[in-house]
Amino acid sequence: MKPRIFAPSRRDVLAGLTASAAGLLGGGPTPAVTTQLALQARPATLALRPDQPPTPVWELAAVSHLGNVHLKRFDRCEVTFRNALPVPLAPVWYGLNGAEVADPLRGRAPAAPDATEISIISIPNAGTLVADFRLFEDRLKAPARPLAIIAAEIRSVAVDRDEILLIEEWRVRPDGTAIPPGQDPKDATPLYTLNGRTSFELSAAAGERLRLRFINGSQRSVLAIKLESHEVQVMALDGQPAEPFPARNGALVLAPGARADAFVDAATSAALVLHDGKEARPIGRLAVSGTLERRAPLPPPQPLPSNDLPEKLDLKGALRFDVALGATEAGWTRTANFSTASAPAFRARAGRTVVLAVRNPAPATTVFHLHGHYFRLLDRLDDGWKPYWLDTLAIEPGQIQRIAFAATSPGRWLIESVVTDWAAPRLVRWYGVE
Repeated sequence: MKPRIFAPSRRDVLAGLTASAAGLLGGGPTPAVTTQLALQARPATLALRPDQPPTPVWELAAVSHLGNVHLKRFDRCEVTFRNALPVPLAPVWYGLNGAEVADPLRGRAPAAPDATEISIISIPNAGTLVADFRLFEDRLKAPARPLAIIAAEIRSVAVDRDEILLIEEWRVRPDGTAIPPGQDPKDATPLYTLNGRTSFELSAAAGERLRLRFINGSQRSVLAIKLESHEVQVMALDGQPAEPFPARNGALVLAPGARADAFVDAATSAALVLHDGKEARPIGRLAVSGTLERRAPLPPPQPLPSNDLPEKLDLKGALRFDVALGATEAGWTRTANFSTASAPAFRARAGRTVVLAVRNPAPATTVFHLHGHYFRLLDRLDDGWKPYWLDTLAIEPGQIQRIAFAATSPGRWLIESVVTDWAAPRLVRWYGVE
């Protein structure tokens, strides 16, 4: 079967030409570099229980890379995707907000079994990205693993190592098989892995500065992870640089799909402890041996290079909308039934600031994810915002959170809502920027 090819839009081409010209004149970003990325949806196994055979899972794998996938901001990426699974699928990218990514729920059909497609995407931001199949949960026959991707800054960052720490959760039956999210876990046991292992070890030398990219790759649980006996300096959230701040008690709390980049100066061997809201459990360790010799000590962590998001938001002139999560009468639907023929959650003109009052009417914490744009979490009086950007937010029962974003990317974009219960369905709506 010949691969389907999805060409960039006219807008993408013009944007690329403009960026390249500006770079050549010395007044803009570096000209785009075309990179190749081969992805495959395929069956795999994980050793989740020592007393059981390996557990069958599905995964999104980068067959063109050994180790982590490294791209760079402003790259133009040619993605070849092959679907070696028995259901139609396509990777959905998180962290490419504002890029012209052909989202399969917004018009493009996913790749059929045994099909190959080629698409072109741009990498507008540096940061920690994730690609997965969570929008296709209704058709998964096994739980699916996400793919973590590093989009590097265009200038170097003062760290010795850059490591991904991908946390995943599983619901495993007594026979060793695992239940996909969105289905009743019945008698299954919750298990957690770090980089695909139930006990992970990261080796380092004393004095080594580590950039640890924590990803909550779980599908339903808000998780806290702590590196004991170390100060953990938060540098970025959901892929976007933040004003550096120390994690409270060295712990990071992440909603499903959320990411946090942290700097850690390795000092002594220590446990990585995970807490799922019910109990704490060791999930790995930092093993420190020897000492890294330097000519001069590293300076305190400096803010990461900006991704050029707006410095200010016009809250006084903002468009304001109320969004109640998960209410079917308000237009939320399972991903399998989604259509852009449905009514949008809201519409906005490009260039306007949008403020959303996001309410969780459910009796359990619900996770909200905004595609297309990053947002600021507003202070209670709407007179300011937290010093970081997000694309994912966990909202407690009965709570209202107010967020704001600059509507800079025209198009139809998804919003997601999912209750933190393994059997709960993932629901979607869309919003328009015109």
